[in-house]
Amino acid sequence: MNAISTAHARNPSARQVVVTGIGLALPGVATYGDLLGPLPAEGGFDPATGLIRRELRHKDRASRLALRAAEFALHNAGLADTDNAFTGAGDATAVVVSTNLGNADSICEATDTIATAGVMGLSPLGLPQTSSNVIAGWVAIRYGLRGPNLTVCNGVTSGLDALAWARNLIVAGRAEAAVVVGVEPANDVVTKVLGEQSTDVAVAVVLEPADTAASRGARPRATITGYARARNLTAALALAGVTEEASVGLWLADEAGAASAAEAHLLTATRRIDLESQLGPLSGALGVLQCAVAAAHLEGGASGDVLATAGGPRHDATAVLLLTVPVTRPSTQE
Repeated sequence: MNAISTAHARNPSARQVVVTGIGLALPGVATYGDLLGPLPAEGGFDPATGLIRRELRHKDRASRLALRAAEFALHNAGLADTDNAFTGAGDATAVVVSTNLGNADSICEATDTIATAGVMGLSPLGLPQTSSNVIAGWVAIRYGLRGPNLTVCNGVTSGLDALAWARNLIVAGRAEAAVVVGVEPANDVVTKVLGEQSTDVAVAVVLEPADTAASRGARPRATITGYARARNLTAALALAGVTEEASVGLWLADEAGAASAAEAHLLTATRRIDLESQLGPLSGALGVLQCAVAAAHLEGGASGDVLATAGGPRHDATAVLLLTVPVTRPSTQE
């Protein structure tokens, strides 16, 4: 996926896809409204107590974080009952996970075991954790979600890419809803790879067609309006339909992305938030967390659209996602 604009930008009659649920498993962030800062705040998810439930046993840390975030998001979207069972269309609900290092600890543990004890030393309970799609698989199994199921591992743009893939599945009719999860665990393996202390983070968003959300009385938080992934920010903005005159009220970007845009005089945002400067490395969870920030901004009545960007000069590509206030359509019933 090198440079793809969203279907809505090219075809106004395409299905609008909206965010209807958000869930977080992130220390220092109690609700997604807190993501507007300053961060970290008081409270939030506590991994010491939040990852020890019975149904989370024999699962890797990233999967446990993802399951908790998905649980919160489905309840927030009104798609889970009091028994924590999924109440939507399981056969038509997709799961898309973004993670770059999610189960690296499980893989390293397995290879170390093979090196010292051979394959006979591997535990049958631990072997499933070495699958590259294990996190998405556990979320689907837990809630009976039998739609498309995939993991995006695409570097710093991975989270925005995952949201775009989920949106495309809905627009193309391959799914009627999608649970998108961005997750990265804090453990020694991840910290060693990053060269700095890692962050326990999981965020899940529920995407649905706007008409489906309206029909069940769900409250849309944001509409995904434009997306592109290209060689640089200038090209990505053009492909996503973001112009210099676009009304951007909030720009989610790091220092490098802001600097490159300022040099090119591409746009001016009234506010900019750099999540990683406040929360630490977010990797594959970054883009999905940016989507949650966008929803908080748009729900709060602040002016302007939200532009999320990831990647830049230090990376192989730049991805952008434009989110706007949902349009409430009038009823067609007499």
